[in-house]
Amino acid sequence: MNRQLHEIVLKSTGAVSTERGEVIQSLWSGYGEIVRYGLSGAEMQSAVLKHVIFPSTVNHPRGWHNDLSHQRKVKSYEVEMAWYHDWALCCNDLCRVPHCYASETIGEEHVIVLEDLDAAGFPVRRSRLDLDGVRLCLTWLANFHATYMGQNPSGLWQTGTYWHLATRPDELAVMDDNDLRDAAPVMDSLLSQAKFQTLVHGDAKLANFCFSANGKGVAAVDFQYVGGGCGMKDVAYFLGSCLGDSDHETFEAMLLDCYFSELRKALDIRDQCVDFVALEAEWRALFPLAQTDFYRFLVGWMPTHWKINDYNKRVALEVVRNL
Repeated sequence: MNRQLHEIVLKSTGAVSTERGEVIQSLWSGYGEIVRYGLSGAEMQSAVLKHVIFPSTVNHPRGWHNDLSHQRKVKSYEVEMAWYHDWALCCNDLCRVPHCYASETIGEEHVIVLEDLDAAGFPVRRSRLDLDGVRLCLTWLANFHATYMGQNPSGLWQTGTYWHLATRPDELAVMDDNDLRDAAPVMDSLLSQAKFQTLVHGDAKLANFCFSANGKGVAAVDFQYVGGGCGMKDVAYFLGSCLGDSDHETFEAMLLDCYFSELRKALDIRDQCVDFVALEAEWRALFPLAQTDFYRFLVGWMPTHWKINDYNKRVALEVVRNL
């Protein structure tokens, strides 16, 4: 298989020779790895290979593993291949993603050869963001959502995000909060039936954004859970990944204003015929539901998770009360 991998990298990049480099990341639950390959004789000096291998036994970090979990992961990699093959070329520099050189299935293994974003000018990874950094990522999300506004997610998840209720029955069943459990299908229905739908990244956390050295450019990776949905799912999830509860509460309104300002501009650039006043009104009303929907997942999946805080507890309590 190693020889095949080298051949795929060579053929897809036009390189004369290639050398396996460092492992960038092991995939969740031992499902493979992401590796950088050095290239000779090609236009680019390196490429990144995502090699998905479905293990015979799985050790989930949180103990969550069953056939449903496995099938969700299998589909997620199929979705990612479809994303790069059929959808990614629609993204421009305002919602930058890596170029895909090749995607192949060999037996039960998946191989995706991608542009090395480090070499392309996005070498910085951040564990914290200032407000300018948060705005930069919200601008990326706004342009991403504008690009795919109103499109049918053919070949992707019909409902994007990895915490989508239909794919998480086990986490719902063990939840101690009966009121939240009862509200879960109502929230899911309201989000799914929103008039304005787009594609959501589905895992738009800080760790999946790559930054330029000057801090003015950003690109995103990891499209396993891209699919249809209300854009507020991405925005709520992203803000929860990079803001503590105090900053979240203090700056949320201002950051939402930033997102919608960028979304309006992005839709105008793309000549999207959308009633923006109606879109903004609907999505602003759905934002706390999107927050609570992810909180619902966390409470069932890992009640001690650091993303559970006083602020999102208060938001969830109010949402459930109103429902």
